[in-house]
Amino acid sequence: MAKFTYTKTQDTRSGFGAGLAELGRTNPDVVALCADLVGSLKMQDFINENPDRFFQVGIAEANMMGLAAGMTIGGKIPFTGTFANFSTGRVYDQIRQSIAYSGKNVKICASHAGLTLGEDGATHQILEDIGMMKMLPHMTVINPCDYNQTKAATLAIAEHDGPVYLRFGRPKVPIFTPEDQKFKIGKALHLIEGSDVTIFATGHLVWEAILAEEALEKEGISAEVINIHTIKPLDVEAILKSVAKTGCVVTAEEHQMNGGLGDSVAQTLALNHPAPLEMVAVNDSFGESGIPDELMKKYGIDAENIVKAAKRVIKRK
Repeated sequence: MAKFTYTKTQDTRSGFGAGLAELGRTNPDVVALCADLVGSLKMQDFINENPDRFFQVGIAEANMMGLAAGMTIGGKIPFTGTFANFSTGRVYDQIRQSIAYSGKNVKICASHAGLTLGEDGATHQILEDIGMMKMLPHMTVINPCDYNQTKAATLAIAEHDGPVYLRFGRPKVPIFTPEDQKFKIGKALHLIEGSDVTIFATGHLVWEAILAEEALEKEGISAEVINIHTIKPLDVEAILKSVAKTGCVVTAEEHQMNGGLGDSVAQTLALNHPAPLEMVAVNDSFGESGIPDELMKKYGIDAENIVKAAKRVIKRK
């Protein structure tokens, strides 16, 4: 029997929209800003209910970050919304200087990240954003896996004092986490017990890791699956505890191999518990226009490639 099942799929950006709408009803300090992408960021419910707390900045993302930083001085909790590419690469200077440097309480909410953006192509499929954001002092980096977890994360970051980068996506993916979950920043979620190899996955790749575990089990390989929804601060304790048991690791992410979850886990292992590691990630390449599932297969970040990586790393023990 499958350890995780689902009856519905939904895009994670809708989880953000639902969480933002709920915050609009419960936290009067929450305000929202958008760079001309209200529909894509699913912000309309918040706007309908709180028109005086929404600011349409237009295609001026750098200005949006500056405005958000200023709003925190008056006690507001600004949530900025645009595509991940425009939330990071286009405005890195403003985030570094106006938000991270002084620890401003801005929530940078970024949709349409990674290869699964699909047909929009390489210019929009940012695969460097986690690395860029995790290197900034004071910045918390979160990459949830499904609709329910994204909604829960959106609610949780409003209670966190300090800048946050919240990453989510465009495609519909299985909803397999609890609707009533309480999101704990920096605490990994242990999904499946295993003894032969640990799979640390984040974002859309968590479901692929679950599928990979099922395939490995059929071949007599026991895989542990852990959802690393918070890249920074990293749950070092959970990582070391699992690796001490299994002795080898696979990381899985929809991001460049350089600078992502795999790098963070590798550093943790090197400093504390050296162990064989394989990274399932995009290997120093831009994406291209295409169907999300086909792109994931071509660039080696689907369940099949996680299975292959697990078999390779077990041989290195």
